[in-house]
Amino acid sequence: MRYEGNIYRPPPEADAYILQCTIGCSYNKCSYCAMYKDVRYRVRTIDELKEDIRLAQATFGNKVEKVFLSDGDAISLPTESLLTILSELYLAFPNLNHVSTYAGPQSTLDKSLDEFRQLKEAGLTMTYLGVESGSDEVLKAIRKGVSSAQMLAAGQNIVQSGIKLVAMVMIGLGGSGEQSKQHAIQTAELINKMNPYLLGLLTTVAIEGTPLYRQVEKGDFTLLDPYEVLEEVKNLLQTLNREELLIDSTHGSNLLPMKGSLQAIRSGVFDKIDHTLLNRDSNIIGKAYLGRF
Repeated sequence: MRYEGNIYRPPPEADAYILQCTIGCSYNKCSYCAMYKDVRYRVRTIDELKEDIRLAQATFGNKVEKVFLSDGDAISLPTESLLTILSELYLAFPNLNHVSTYAGPQSTLDKSLDEFRQLKEAGLTMTYLGVESGSDEVLKAIRKGVSSAQMLAAGQNIVQSGIKLVAMVMIGLGGSGEQSKQHAIQTAELINKMNPYLLGLLTTVAIEGTPLYRQVEKGDFTLLDPYEVLEEVKNLLQTLNREELLIDSTHGSNLLPMKGSLQAIRSGVFDKIDHTLLNRDSNIIGKAYLGRF
């Protein structure tokens, strides 16, 4: 397989064949992100991608059941190109049943609902959208490039097309104090309206070389301590109201690993959080702040 730069993919796509459709991220301005800083964004040609698919077919044959389209925002490709790629993939791999990709909000907004329905029909099954926050103030501070209303529209377009949407949000991105509570509540309210298939939680860490890291060093941004992280998670879960929503916080950055429907995990999670907050013991749940995503 031919790859350029560092390859990133969501944890659930660990067993997927990764097809690098673009190099880097089409936006690449978010203040917390250190991904794709070592490459210049470009789109690979269809001929290159067809050759990669042939190489994968020769190597793996019928073993490929999942494909992840990388890099950071493959949804930015023209719809016709994506339709061609999907067609080639399903022709090459007869047992293929899942194709997913990251989706940036700007690129998602550039496509119509009809275009997403075409992609669904062609076999795009899931997208991962970095929602991060439902707060306009936070989205502006992290240079996300869209408002909460635009983020909602992007997510709803994917949901309405029938493609499964994984919405990713970041605990602690609003900072400490009252901002933490508002970030949690407004994020949950946005997710309630967006109605994704799954909500993925990550905990904000300051990665060296990012604007956020420099803000933390200068004292302009305060990362949450472990107890504040748990308080924010509790505020988020308390505000979510779609009982069937799947939650996944098993990413390595998180303090409290959990996986299941909101209805199934809520009571047990609250008990763990309340117990930890009450005892304030040093043996905190999980391992947080690994300094990477």
